[in-house]
Amino acid sequence: MSVIIIVVKNNFMRILILCTGNSCRSQMAEGIIRKLNSKIEVFSAGTRPEKQVNKYAVKVMSEIGIDISQHYPKHVDDFISQSFNYVITVCDNAKEACPVFIGKVGKKVHIGFEDPADAKGTDEEIIAVYRKIRDLIKIKFTKFYNEEIC
Repeated sequence: MSVIIIVVKNNFMRILILCTGNSCRSQMAEGIIRKLNSKIEVFSAGTRPEKQVNKYAVKVMSEIGIDISQHYPKHVDDFISQSFNYVITVCDNAKEACPVFIGKVGKKVHIGFEDPADAKGTDEEIIAVYRKIRDLIKIKFTKFYNEEIC
């Protein structure tokens, strides 16, 4: 499960993408938001962070020119004292309970995606699932950015 949080602080937009493991969807969304607007401060975190960013997420993002290889999973508690304008969950409501952020939040939005980490099969079958989720994240967050932020 994942959440994105957007904040305006000192005329800067700040976004925190929150999920369970902070290893796939939230990391991909962070990279895409950074690419859309480098002036937006983007962070990601998880409620139960994994040890590292998923290797397939790193690979499929590099295919579209976004480097998340230096990203690392962080815990949501690291951000709890901060205020945010938006909280955007990116969990798949059908399979996961979306996390709740207890910090200061202006508006909550849900943009859900299935978890590519659940993919099974050969490496090529698994990478195809990651590409599909990456492309959906890019489409939906570009739309959100154009409609809500611009």
